[in-house]
Amino acid sequence: MDAHTLTPEQHFIQKEPYYEAVGNEIAIFEAAYRNRLPVLLKGPTGCGKTRFMEHMAWRLKRPLITVSCHDDLTASDLVGRYLVKDGETVWVDGPLTRAVRCGGICYLDEIVEARKDTMVVIHPLADDRRELPMEKVGQLLQAPEDFCLAISYNPGYQSVLKDLKQSTRQRFVALEFDYPTPDLERRIVANESGVAAAMAEKLVKFAQMTRNLKGSGLDEGASTRLLVHAGKLISSGVDPVVACQSAVAQAVTDDADMLAAIQELSSSLF
Repeated sequence: MDAHTLTPEQHFIQKEPYYEAVGNEIAIFEAAYRNRLPVLLKGPTGCGKTRFMEHMAWRLKRPLITVSCHDDLTASDLVGRYLVKDGETVWVDGPLTRAVRCGGICYLDEIVEARKDTMVVIHPLADDRRELPMEKVGQLLQAPEDFCLAISYNPGYQSVLKDLKQSTRQRFVALEFDYPTPDLERRIVANESGVAAAMAEKLVKFAQMTRNLKGSGLDEGASTRLLVHAGKLISSGVDPVVACQSAVAQAVTDDADMLAAIQELSSSLF
């Protein structure tokens, strides 16, 4: 089905997504939502930001429309454009417009990856105006009370050229995410992948070792998401060392020396 034809009902999350709170992020998000404040999630890749948004959409019973931002993402991609269908020119809403119309949650993941001119579109939505300018159709769409705008980015990974401008970030209530505590991360890995608690503990120790290499050859260590991937491979009968090499090492680096170093770490544990 064409993504443009999806109805709001098809964006509702029917089953509760598994999420373990790290701090008071759930209460803060709910308070921000009640006060119609946009929310900024910041933290490393794979630490649970997207799962958190899915969980909050389920808790608040609102449709969730997620956009994975990239270098070529334009304002028209978000707002909409005219397309030719069956010989006629018709207007097709973009994901941001659909979220505003249905009073849903629009989650712009890795917002700094989008083109600079795209940021201008979200500014009126992220302040007291709560308006979406639709210049191509000459409309100014007013967001209903149920609408929520959320964005995310990884401040530790972005370059200066791709940092989030103060004019954007100061419109948002910020929630900082990080990797869970070891005990919590063990529970998450065991629950999500199906491995035994002892194996989940070893995977978390392995992740901590790789995270200690950040800045010494690695841009990022093993994320909780990658540990879950490795755990799922192990649950399917893959040798733990092989699983860590495929799901973790190869995912975080292409450098031969770093791959060898991470291989040694996994071999020492498993």
